[in-house]
Amino acid sequence: MNRLSRHAFALPAVVLLGAALLTGCAEDKKPETSSGDAVGYPIDVDNCGTPVKLDAAPQRIVTIKSSSTELALALGLGDRIVGTAFSDGPLLDAYASEGAALKNLSDQAPSKEVVLEAEPDFVFAGWESNLAADTAGKRDDLAKLGVASYVAPSACQAPEYQPKKMTFDLLFDQFREAGQVFGVADRAEALISEQEKELAKVQKAVAGTTALWWSSGEDTPFVGGTIGAPQMVLDAVGLENIVTTKSTWTSYGWESIVDADPDVIVLVDAAWNPAAAKIKTLESSAATKNLSAVKAKRYLVIPFPAAEAGVRSVAAAGDLASQLETLGLLED
Repeated sequence: MNRLSRHAFALPAVVLLGAALLTGCAEDKKPETSSGDAVGYPIDVDNCGTPVKLDAAPQRIVTIKSSSTELALALGLGDRIVGTAFSDGPLLDAYASEGAALKNLSDQAPSKEVVLEAEPDFVFAGWESNLAADTAGKRDDLAKLGVASYVAPSACQAPEYQPKKMTFDLLFDQFREAGQVFGVADRAEALISEQEKELAKVQKAVAGTTALWWSSGEDTPFVGGTIGAPQMVLDAVGLENIVTTKSTWTSYGWESIVDADPDVIVLVDAAWNPAAAKIKTLESSAATKNLSAVKAKRYLVIPFPAAEAGVRSVAAAGDLASQLETLGLLED
């Protein structure tokens, strides 16, 4: 999926996850396990149906999509990143300083030529479509050139590899696997521990509060389904999704939305598809201006990068809870 066809998934305030997670790679870059010992390479990981075989920890990494860049930084891999591409917006404040020093290869999905110019030994992609003939290159072709690749498992598309339903336990397992792939298992465990603590603090909405997660599209809204990152975040804050489609994202008609009349509407905010524009549409359309959430202006705004499973997901749940509190919709 390229930026021209991408759906906007996106948070105003973000819960910072601790400066301790920003520590750089160990000076000798020795792969670690949870006990601090060297990882037993070679390793072989089945990633979205593609075997990822590594004899040693990657040292020259290209990250594609904000979710991949932020996870790499959270794992302390900043000094191994030789280029980033296809950013969804500004990095989290916690990573902004380190991220500013990274080389931006492309604002769009990068081409194979652009990626190879950075001389990577590894490409860490947010979407499978980032690794295609018309983007960074097919995974088999990159492997023949000595460049391994890895896609965020939450984004696997084949039914047998797509998560049946994203949960925070599954997300943390994916962080753990990334730690093994990059040889920084200790750092992955530290990240997971910190995020588990933050997740435990997230307050719940008043029981029965319903929500729509609107990403993009006006004629036919593109919304969060029941098995992806939006549902994971909604579950964490106790919101009931009015959409019942078993998919990560889905097209959903306005008629169905009006019939469901959600209590709150989560609006994804992106530079190319801002929340303000969505609000204008909701409040000016005869079909939606009488929705309960619209009349009461019960909008929850979330930034595009936070709508994908990653290091922002816990913070996204916390931010929604804070906004619900402002609306008086949190449990006592």
